[in-house]
Amino acid sequence: MKRRLAAILAADVVGFSRLMGTNEVGTLNALNRHRGELIDEAIARNSGRIFKLMGDGILAEFGSVVDAVTCALEIQRAMPSRNADVPEDRRMFFRIGVNLGDILVQGDDILGDGVNVAARLEALARPGGISVSGTVHDQVRKKLDLRFEPAGEQQLKNIEEPVPVFHVVLDTGSAELGPPSAAQVRPSIAVLPFSNMSGEPEQEFFADGITEDIITDLSKISGLFVVGRNSVFVYKGKAVNLQAAARELGVRYLLEGSVRKAGQRVRITGQLIDGVTGGHIWADRYDRDLTDIFALQDEIASAIINQLQIRLLPSEADGTRPSATRSVEAYNYYLRGRQLYHMRFKPLLQSARMMFFKAVDCDPDYGRAYAGIADCDSLLESWYGVKVPMEDILANADKALKLVPDLAEAHAARGLGLQSAGLYADAEAAYNRALAADPQCYEAHHNCGRLYRVRADFERSIHHFTRALEIDPEDYRSPLLISAIYHARNDAPYRDRFLNLGLKRAEEAVTKHPDRADPLELGAATLAASGRHAEARDWVRRALEVNSDVSTVPRYNLVCAYSQLGELDRALDLLEIVFGNVGREGLAWMRNDNDLDPLRHHPR
Repeated sequence: MKRRLAAILAADVVGFSRLMGTNEVGTLNALNRHRGELIDEAIARNSGRIFKLMGDGILAEFGSVVDAVTCALEIQRAMPSRNADVPEDRRMFFRIGVNLGDILVQGDDILGDGVNVAARLEALARPGGISVSGTVHDQVRKKLDLRFEPAGEQQLKNIEEPVPVFHVVLDTGSAELGPPSAAQVRPSIAVLPFSNMSGEPEQEFFADGITEDIITDLSKISGLFVVGRNSVFVYKGKAVNLQAAARELGVRYLLEGSVRKAGQRVRITGQLIDGVTGGHIWADRYDRDLTDIFALQDEIASAIINQLQIRLLPSEADGTRPSATRSVEAYNYYLRGRQLYHMRFKPLLQSARMMFFKAVDCDPDYGRAYAGIADCDSLLESWYGVKVPMEDILANADKALKLVPDLAEAHAARGLGLQSAGLYADAEAAYNRALAADPQCYEAHHNCGRLYRVRADFERSIHHFTRALEIDPEDYRSPLLISAIYHARNDAPYRDRFLNLGLKRAEEAVTKHPDRADPLELGAATLAASGRHAEARDWVRRALEVNSDVSTVPRYNLVCAYSQLGELDRALDLLEIVFGNVGREGLAWMRNDNDLDPLRHHPR
């Protein structure tokens, strides 16, 4: 190894995990744009070189400390204009640390305390700001027209001697600290996914439901910024460094807890953590009968609000109810049904339907349960050929809307029923009503994406599929279907970007639920359409191992895979099993057409 003196610049994105949890694709696209159009050019212009990339992090080496600081200034001064037209919660800010020190060079890599100190300084920098070591300050204070704010000597992690730290005072209107965000102006909190302590995997839905409903409770309180479900659920099942999570999510407070359910008793523990200090502000344990679960959720939410010293206005108190039912049994059945419905497998859809009916038996006025029944019937009828009269599907959706006129789930359920019947204009109107009631309704966005895809309105289809995958961090269907559209357009970079994201999520779905064939079938079809034939054959094999019943409509995705692989006889045989003779006759053209357009003959 060689030793020498160098200036090291370390930069990373503030709240990167939160941004990724909200919108993976958009965040990566934005980071790539900032790098390609600003950061890489600024580093090269100032005679530096990047020697390590770490997700959202960059380490660069400069021969001159003046060049390193100048580069940092160029980046931070350019970011306000780049963020100007970006929604506040999607704006990207960098922290930058600069150090001058001894380094070890090993090939193209650089190691040593010189690098470690720069990385620690970056963590101390403010969002949009620059922190430098005392050595850097001494070298540049007379060479650059800058002001510095001393932060005193800091004991940095794994660095033996304390390091003098200075914050660069940027010009008024610069990127430093950025515009005040909602999280900075208001007290802010993230509810981490509650742990299932019951020892029964099937109780995961209950712990997740408690988490989601506490988030909903707190979101109704004016003056309190609450991080959304899709951002916090990226931490589910992981060991979490609470202070790091608070920084990543951009909040001051964290709520973590656990649920232990046994018979008709439930124990919920919760603790409120100061994300800056890591200290406990409040902790409590609740042992209750399941008959008062909603009162218990209200009790936890009220305790948190009191601890944050927020006064709950009387006019808002009635708005914090998380559910339209007061029946614990109905709520429990609804949560089970919702979990099963998203599996999309025929026996599980039938089980989900039964759960929603049980919810209605417990509470005949539970609107969300009627919407769930309509959704199940639509998929059973259109995907699996189960004879369900269209009038019955629409009647259940209308019953939900009569009970809760602005229920987005019910409008989306009505749209799905109309779409299954081929009434596309009426379905589109229903989805628009769902999105007007709740712009974050996953079902409305995903089903709209499918609707516009069938109608060959691909720009709208991509828009709604993209919104769906932003809302649901486990959605594998939307990115795979977007990939098929870009494949038909011969746009390989975008095709591969969405394909890889969809495959990653599909693998996670299969790992979590090994009995699910749908992600494997859809992934196989999309891989085959993209020319990745060896992987497609492997996914076909795995799909058939999981589910050997080839008589269901979703196996159409395997028809697509076989046809793209050139195995037309197998495709036609399977098509005949799925659709009957009409399938073989209707797609006989496949024998003479090897160039199969995924938008004519595409995964479902």
